[in-house]
Amino acid sequence: MFFTLPGRIRTLAPGPLTAGGKNLSEKENVTFEKERYRIIAEHPCYSEKARHRFGRMHLAVAPKCNIQCNFCVRDFACVNENRPGVTMEVLTPVVALEKVKQALSDYPFIKVIGVAGPGDPLANEETFETLRLVREEFPNITFCMSTNGLMLSEKLPELVKLGVATLTVTINAVDPEIQGQICDHINYHGKTYKGVEGAKIQIKNQLEGIEAAAKAGLVVKVNTVFVPGINDRHMVEIAKKIRERDVYIMNIMPLIPQGAFAHIRAPTPEETQAAQDASEPYVRQMRHCRQCRADAYGYIDQDMTQMSEERRNILKIQTKEDMEKAREILEKKGKEEA
Repeated sequence: MFFTLPGRIRTLAPGPLTAGGKNLSEKENVTFEKERYRIIAEHPCYSEKARHRFGRMHLAVAPKCNIQCNFCVRDFACVNENRPGVTMEVLTPVVALEKVKQALSDYPFIKVIGVAGPGDPLANEETFETLRLVREEFPNITFCMSTNGLMLSEKLPELVKLGVATLTVTINAVDPEIQGQICDHINYHGKTYKGVEGAKIQIKNQLEGIEAAAKAGLVVKVNTVFVPGINDRHMVEIAKKIRERDVYIMNIMPLIPQGAFAHIRAPTPEETQAAQDASEPYVRQMRHCRQCRADAYGYIDQDMTQMSEERRNILKIQTKEDMEKAREILEKKGKEEA
């Protein structure tokens, strides 16, 4: 069994691991907790305090998807929309690596590299090739992944080997009757399953997958799309189920009316907050989500895919000036202590 911290792989004796580091030796547990704390503290989705200090970069290398949700429309070459599934282009793994090199050089506040689409990352081999290339070049970067969870248990060993540290799984229902209304069909091992039949497979795989991921040491977030009239009274039930599986944080996201759900209204901010408040006793709530694009990079509140080149250059200059000031302060402090 593998237990992974970003940048290195360690083999441990067989036996279950948990997100809290149980069943590790005392020394290993301390190392685990320190690294876990750093990952959370530097991830803008997992820590609200991190959103203004650290950035993330999504690599749009995964166009294929193995399910079809009724609210999902995956668009390419879209500049002005800010939502999941939107990207200016689909990247090859080699091009993705070059973009990471440039971004980390220009904007060192980016601490997280993730794959979030525009399809499902686990349904695309390009995802794994991209992560391999980036890991070789940047062994200490934090890897993040978003998935619908259908193939999570099967692909988890590979994610662990690649050093994926944080994982987001979209779970919109834990009742097949409800999920069957949200997801039109799934494609699983070469066969298509529709409605409730597909929902049963997906929910089973999702819950087993997030439990296994947490035990393997990944920090797990669950995204739930709030669909009025369908799963609006189901949020607490989802929260209870994922709490049992050591999920770190839950993100209740308002529906964006489109696709087959274009006729359904978006929930009001008050309705979304009420769902978050009701779920909070069971699992920590993320309340600062911006429903990012599949190619988003920079701060959560300042997606540079939607900035002018001039604005990006200004941010680049500011970042370098900040680094120089920080370096001067550290050098001065070091001389004073000496």
